[in-house]
Amino acid sequence: MTEGIDEAGVVPWLKDHVPALQGEVNFELIVGGHSNLTFKCEDEAGNCCVLRRPPLGHVLESAHDMGREYKIIHALRDSDVPVPATYGLCKEKGINDSDFYVMDFVQGLVLNNSIDGEQVSESDRRKIGLHVIDILCKLHAVDMDAVGLGDLGRKEAYLARQLKRWTRQWEASKTHEIPEMEECCHILTESMPEQIGATIVHGDFRLGNMIVKNDSVQAILDWELCTLGDPLADVGYILNNWISPGEPEEMGEGDQAPTAVGGYPSRDEFSEIYTRNTGRDLSEINYYRAFSHWRLAAIGQGVYKRYLVGAMGDNQGVDLDKQKANVAKRAQLALTFLQD
Repeated sequence: MTEGIDEAGVVPWLKDHVPALQGEVNFELIVGGHSNLTFKCEDEAGNCCVLRRPPLGHVLESAHDMGREYKIIHALRDSDVPVPATYGLCKEKGINDSDFYVMDFVQGLVLNNSIDGEQVSESDRRKIGLHVIDILCKLHAVDMDAVGLGDLGRKEAYLARQLKRWTRQWEASKTHEIPEMEECCHILTESMPEQIGATIVHGDFRLGNMIVKNDSVQAILDWELCTLGDPLADVGYILNNWISPGEPEEMGEGDQAPTAVGGYPSRDEFSEIYTRNTGRDLSEINYYRAFSHWRLAAIGQGVYKRYLVGAMGDNQGVDLDKQKANVAKRAQLALTFLQD
């Protein structure tokens, strides 16, 4: 038995919706944690698909809406944005203990850190980087109404809504004073740039949420934070993750810096290509980079507090002092961008 999968109900459903699956089906958790869970489903012949479901235990349905995530990926199937093919969404009671959806298993690498980044040949790194930029431009050019995503969320006032949400998160999870968080919140609110247009916003657009093979991106994953709003939020976020060689203090597993191995387009080139292809002005991009760091600090503080009060279960192996320091570091980085 695989925790989170009721095989008696799920396996027959899979075989009805994924014609290639035959015989016994095995399940392997490939992404866990407190985000949506991802399982590789493989039959005796090696045919595979992927099943996504919410985290185990009590979760907010609105925060882990399988139907919403499925709708986004399915809607983008014929666009210029590479996504896995979808096989179906299950909301039927009695099949599993939660809703789930199934998509194709895409072969390739997920580049989570600099160790993963070393697996990409130097000759392929630049091509992959250019493809990432091209995909982001194409995502922000998708006609949301034409693909059926015009009702995904409010199009206007993206930054104001995000600031309100994450300020509440910070205030609810605050365990100690971080003056930089308060100062950033004030500056971000007072200096908010005008939103020019609205697009589909991925919300977590980085190499760690992509599958690459040889010299190209095969699929964009993890659409659970996707909404409609200001496209420059995606740009600021990925630029913060687009680390140059020599930037990480310690390269290795968990550093989230696959580009730090070198060979990718620089941040400046990334910005120049995005501006040229979309016509969007990035003169205020430091605001969006600051907002991204501040938002991640608020998220990190929430995780830190949950560990601190024991709401995350066993804390063994968790370096709470490091987590606390990382929140402050994010806040300081945000303030640096706002003061430039």
